Amino acid sequence: MTAKPSLGYVGVGLMGLPMVKRLRSLGYAVRAYDIVPDRVEAARAAGAVAARSPADAASGVDLVLLNLPTTEAVEQAVFGDGGVASVVRPPQHLIDFSTIKVEKCKAFAAKLREKTAVGWIDAPVSGGPPASGSGSLTIMAGGEPADIERTQLFFADVAGRFTHMGPTGSGMVAKMLNQLIVGCGYAVMAEAAVLAEAAGIDAARLPECLGGGHADGSLLQRIYPRMVKRDFAPQGYARQLLKDLEMVNEFAGGMKAPTPMMGEALSLYRMLVHLGHAELDSVAIFKLYGA
Repeated sequence: MTAKPSLGYVGVGLMGLPMVKRLRSLGYAVRAYDIVPDRVEAARAAGAVAARSPADAASGVDLVLLNLPTTEAVEQAVFGDGGVASVVRPPQHLIDFSTIKVEKCKAFAAKLREKTAVGWIDAPVSGGPPASGSGSLTIMAGGEPADIERTQLFFADVAGRFTHMGPTGSGMVAKMLNQLIVGCGYAVMAEAAVLAEAAGIDAARLPECLGGGHADGSLLQRIYPRMVKRDFAPQGYARQLLKDLEMVNEFAGGMKAPTPMMGEALSLYRMLVHLGHAELDSVAIFKLYGA
């Protein structure tokens, strides 16, 4: 594709809306749908056309984009009543930014291709709403090489780093590994903050102190400071990271791969959500340590 493709966007919430705003600022035509009317209105205010259903969002566009919270939501949006699969045909492509189960992703892609001959690219993301709004997301993709090639220019507008990991489902496998590292990392950051405060040092200076060393990284520089500040406003929901860790646990179990550290993080996030903190940011794991 040389000209900017027209887009149908299904799921304009915490991650989707910032991307829609950026895409509109770059001159993309966007048709937007969400099950929450206020989100559709926010996308319309950003210049998108309000769609009445996933099928309406997908009608007549070049690329159909999904950014949805669960595997079930993706299935409903694509194959349910008024779903994307009822209207799409080649040369359209579907790009799924959601984080869903690996095997379900592969099955959905195969079903869509069989039903419509339309290619499916799994393109889960990392970076949160700020990266979604600035075009600096890390995207790990799976799909047919020809489909990836045809959508390369679009991905250049939304990703700071884009990696084609292999056939359909490969991007989702990489996202499982990302969430394993993130889930364990959040727990470690919380423990470091608690220990720093207990020891009586200036806990807020730890990222400065450790910067450039082996402990440095985006978790230390971006997540740890939010814990020290008790900033739990959602840039991603605790319930979502729990959902992802449950998927990692299921995936690792199927591979017979030992993941004891992830198991600890999973238990902590189950507890956090059980205590009523599902709608806080994932950094709220710090609350389990008395914050």
